[in-house]
Amino acid sequence: MRLIHPAAILHNEEHRPLHLPVCDHYAGTEKRMRKALALQAERGPVFDITFDAEDGAAVGQELVHAELMAQLISSEANMYGRVGVRVHDVHHPAFKTELDTLMRLAGQRIAYVMFPKINNAPEAQRCIEVLNETAARYAVARWIPAHFLIETHGALADVFAIAALAQVESLSFGLMDFVSAHHGAISDAAMRSPGQFEQALVRRAKQEIAAACHAYGKVPSHNVTTEFRDPTQAHADAGRAHLEFAYTRMWSIHPEQIGAIVSALSPSREEVLTASEILLQAQHHGWGPISHAGHLHDRASFRYYWQVLQRAHAAHVSLPDEVVHAFFKENS
Repeated sequence: MRLIHPAAILHNEEHRPLHLPVCDHYAGTEKRMRKALALQAERGPVFDITFDAEDGAAVGQELVHAELMAQLISSEANMYGRVGVRVHDVHHPAFKTELDTLMRLAGQRIAYVMFPKINNAPEAQRCIEVLNETAARYAVARWIPAHFLIETHGALADVFAIAALAQVESLSFGLMDFVSAHHGAISDAAMRSPGQFEQALVRRAKQEIAAACHAYGKVPSHNVTTEFRDPTQAHADAGRAHLEFAYTRMWSIHPEQIGAIVSALSPSREEVLTASEILLQAQHHGWGPISHAGHLHDRASFRYYWQVLQRAHAAHVSLPDEVVHAFFKENS
């Protein structure tokens, strides 16, 4: 019997889910950007790096900072091509100059562009148009994914429309700006744990962003943990973000947080083994219903376990050799 690959059977959704590294590490200064690249070279592409112009560039030095980011992205230190950039918001005087510099000097190697502080879906669409126009000007022969920070009332109100935009790859929650946008009506305790998981309006925002992303196959990315010297807090926050709100990616603002986030958001060894056993058995039975460990499984649960294995593969979690050969041989 010819064995059928799960991708040929299980993806009947209109929007197939994207898979990105589970950690997005932000670095804004030259020292931190270089250190991030060195860590990525050492550990492999288990996390993305976002070079930060919005919070990293000194006032009046935006162009110089953009040139530095482009230089590092184009260098041999960027071993895996998994470095994106956060630019200033669309209303900032440096926005277009920054994008122009980045596309001109590093457009072929920028993994994605993060746009902050958008106010609605039309503004998100305009950011994408400017990105594409600028890339085309420098003959960047690729579609650069767009990421957006959801941190304003308007962006949250339009979050499903933003997630539906084809070029969007991921949406991130901007917790601190969102809390600040309520002008003191939400306590600053909601900017950290446990308050960020308990305050009703913050919980609603997290839920809406994650729901919009999953509806359109995009990646929901959770906000930072501000206790940056305590990796156990980042691990706990990532765990709650995943289990309670279905986030599959999270920001890091300190190297010590990276491993904690990767550990919390990557499928466990037990999950991988269970998914492997079920899918290999299902494949050998032509993807009809099966019994495994006393439970019935059909294509609905097969889709779930296929997503587990895809998430594990994207996170560079070790997979059984039989699974790699059966499902990932061409990409291994």
